[in-house]
Amino acid sequence: MSTPTGTAPLDLPALDAVAMSYAQGLTTFGPDDVKGARASRERLIEAALPFATRLSRRYRGRGEPPDDLEQVARVGLLKAVDRYDPERGAFTGFAAVTIIGELRRHFRDRTWGVHVTRRMQELSMDVGRASNDLTGELYRSPTVAEIAERLRIGEDEVLDAIGTSAAYSPMSLNLPARADGGGSEVGDLVGDPDIDLDAVDDRVTVSSLLCRLPERERRILAMRFYGNRTQSEIAAELGISQMHVSRLLTRALTWLREAMLSDRPLYWQAGTAPSDHHELTIHVRRQAGLVRLDVAGEVDRDTADSLRDALLAAARPPVKDIEVGLAGVPFIDAVGIAALLAGFEAARAAGSKLRITATKPYVLRSLRVAGLQPLLTG
Repeated sequence: MSTPTGTAPLDLPALDAVAMSYAQGLTTFGPDDVKGARASRERLIEAALPFATRLSRRYRGRGEPPDDLEQVARVGLLKAVDRYDPERGAFTGFAAVTIIGELRRHFRDRTWGVHVTRRMQELSMDVGRASNDLTGELYRSPTVAEIAERLRIGEDEVLDAIGTSAAYSPMSLNLPARADGGGSEVGDLVGDPDIDLDAVDDRVTVSSLLCRLPERERRILAMRFYGNRTQSEIAAELGISQMHVSRLLTRALTWLREAMLSDRPLYWQAGTAPSDHHELTIHVRRQAGLVRLDVAGEVDRDTADSLRDALLAAARPPVKDIEVGLAGVPFIDAVGIAALLAGFEAARAAGSKLRITATKPYVLRSLRVAGLQPLLTG
């Protein structure tokens, strides 16, 4: 809406008179006299346009184009005309409050580069005004404590308000990063997402979960993913088949995935399916004063109880010697070694001797580390 050419600005008493005439006319127009009511409204708006323009000029120089401010002021004028009630006083006073309120809402809601709460917007403006006043009084920039004392608020609130003022007109990422204007832009200095940093939490979680796996599964995972060993190479070192290594890897990785997605800590439970369970067989042969146990299969937490029971049964008097043949054992973990120690203690208590024979390289290393070398024979 534009000001008609040749229309001179009216003084405030004359504008109030036009508004009063408009308000009184609304009571005389009948329900069918829409044209007359509309014409009276247009005359008041035309007369008040210069008044709205003058109010919009108060807010120039704040980063908003003058034409936009004038349009906002005119929107406030239309609201004032439609809401005007002569019983509330003069039209110019009511219109001034309505138009200024519309201009302030425009600055509060439309001009901030980042959304900030209304309280922080008002506090930011209060801090700015207080800073300007104190600068004129003290002939220097005021401190945060002085501003807080003037506004009777805390220093933390002043600091928040100062930080909030930067959100009014954020710095463009396309600005030159150097003062001479050359080189990269500010946006080029912003770091990219760090994938490794995002994976820190997952790495910590996996590390804690690996400690809950049996020693065999941990060793296989380490050789596969940290040592870059193939399944065939792992199988050759452990003395088991490549297919068995594949099954153990699949079971361990499946458990890790389920444990990471679970809200509660999961504990390793050995599978009972035939494909997941490596059966242990123990052949016992008895001769005069000698018991020979030939063990075949992996000795771990799933099967160690069977070995322990067989050893305790073999250590009963009048047996003098117990031989444990581990030629068919490709793997033994800490629970299996504990079963051998239990058998050794039972044999010693019964006055018998326990010997371990025919061990594979990996099992031999485990037994030596456990301190069972004195029990080993060729």
